[in-house]
Amino acid sequence: MGSELSSEVSSKLGLIRQALTEAGAQGVRLRGTDWFAWATAGASNTVLLTAETGVAEVLVTLEDAWVLTDEIEAQRLKDEELPANFQVQVSSWTDAASRESFVQSAANGGKILSDRPIPHVEKRLPPSLQAHKRVMMSSELERYRQVGRKASEAMTEVLSAAKPTWTEYQLAGAGAEALWARGLHPALTLVAGERRLPLYRHATATSEEIGREAMMVFCARGYGLYANLTRFVSFGSLPPEKSDLHRHIREIEAESLNLCNPETELNTVYQALAQAYQQHGYPNAIREHHQGGTTGYLAREVVANPDTSDVLRENMAVAWNPSLSGAKIEDTFVILQDGKLENLTFDANWPSVEVEKRLRPVPLEIT
Repeated sequence: MGSELSSEVSSKLGLIRQALTEAGAQGVRLRGTDWFAWATAGASNTVLLTAETGVAEVLVTLEDAWVLTDEIEAQRLKDEELPANFQVQVSSWTDAASRESFVQSAANGGKILSDRPIPHVEKRLPPSLQAHKRVMMSSELERYRQVGRKASEAMTEVLSAAKPTWTEYQLAGAGAEALWARGLHPALTLVAGERRLPLYRHATATSEEIGREAMMVFCARGYGLYANLTRFVSFGSLPPEKSDLHRHIREIEAESLNLCNPETELNTVYQALAQAYQQHGYPNAIREHHQGGTTGYLAREVVANPDTSDVLRENMAVAWNPSLSGAKIEDTFVILQDGKLENLTFDANWPSVEVEKRLRPVPLEIT
């Protein structure tokens, strides 16, 4: 595994240096948790879970590659996170200026590119490098499969054990615990119980009891990669009108999944979803929640809208989340050769039905 990681990092350093040459720049700084994980083959610079940037950054020049951090973090990163491709440059946590001085020296005072550039000092990364980040290498896909499997197993475990007397906080907490127990960051755990489910698309948990049904949503992060999925539980049989809602949303989702082929533009998928909502009698639903898009090192790399001309590629991950009032569906897929889709968050222990030759989740009925 070590040699595979080293090979992956070497390939990515080559892509970064290609971007440097094309831009006439001398250095690339990667500060975000997403870019750090990408460049280091799944290492983490995260301490504060909600931060977009972490406790270390990557600096790459045409000759060298460093991880820049401070004395607090350096030894742990060396021992537990970083592949051997990087030198570690340590500065005092009290002396931010010394890091900037090192960067300028390493880059010979030349132009520096960054994912989060210092205004008027650094330039943004070129689109070509951003595109590379969104297409998975085989070693990345193997890690992504692990993350998806663990996230879906955690979801099944928790919703199978849930009780109608649990509060939304309890359900969300149990979800987070199940993710942590599997080594995943609970970047998002949304929960809506019976009363709030029809009211809010993004239902953050409250102290209310969940009642006869609940929805839980995960954005689970491992190796920097996001597994996104949504599931429902019903205590007792689901009423026919609610079963119909879920059927509609599965059929609407199928339109997006059918279009997940290399060279398809994201706005094409968006328009197909808009048309599907119309055909199912819900013309306004497309405006009531975003529909998802590409995923990977961000919960959504690009959210599809009428103007997103970004093109889907082989080995790119997608997570669509069409929804109606009281129903939603979401899994994380990767686009394979010939446009085949692999569901990274499929769990055979969760109930499902076949839709357009794909197994799609249905609400878990606990009777």
